[in-house]
Amino acid sequence: MSTNSSTNVAHEEEHGHEHVHDLRDDYGSKLGMWLFLFTELLLFGGLFLLYMAYRFEYFPEFQLSAKSLKIWMGGLNTIILLTSSLTMVLSIIALQRRKIKASIYWLITTISFAFGFLVVKYFEWSDKFSHGIFPGGEELALKTQGEKIFYGLYFSMTGLHGLHVIIGMIILTFILVFIVKGKVSPDRFVLLENGGLYWHLVDLIWIFLFPLFYLLH
Repeated sequence: MSTNSSTNVAHEEEHGHEHVHDLRDDYGSKLGMWLFLFTELLLFGGLFLLYMAYRFEYFPEFQLSAKSLKIWMGGLNTIILLTSSLTMVLSIIALQRRKIKASIYWLITTISFAFGFLVVKYFEWSDKFSHGIFPGGEELALKTQGEKIFYGLYFSMTGLHGLHVIIGMIILTFILVFIVKGKVSPDRFVLLENGGLYWHLVDLIWIFLFPLFYLLH
């Protein structure tokens, strides 16, 4: 009896240590993600400050250039990203409640919204390219310095954001595969939470980009 009791205690202690270790891994993973998000905010924060500085210097040119952007396209993409943040949250909640199929469904929906955002952005950029308004374009070369700076910032900042959307789609696709294979589960869902944090960052950045380029004129 004493031998069996000692063995059971040893197993309980071992599993207890494993559980604590898992929690520490989760905390470390979340901390690492928050630090990464902080560096991303610093990057885009610097770009936002640069935009405001040039906007102050070339205010009339920035106003004129902003009027050439299609507000309805920017507004549509804003609705798409806000909705995708909601579906991302629903995916996390579903997995926590052990509704794996629902979690997969909402995650696929989030990825689909991300693809929809890129489709809208493709048509928006294509419209500008067709009129020769792009870095190195003939039409852009004829414009004033302030207009050149505006479009330079527009393509670089929205392009960088678009790259983050693509990266987010890749991350969420991998997480989707992990959920299907059981590597991300109701008991181990920190990876899905971190993916959600990244996606909310993508949404947050666009919420600032949309008014800066489309509305402040």
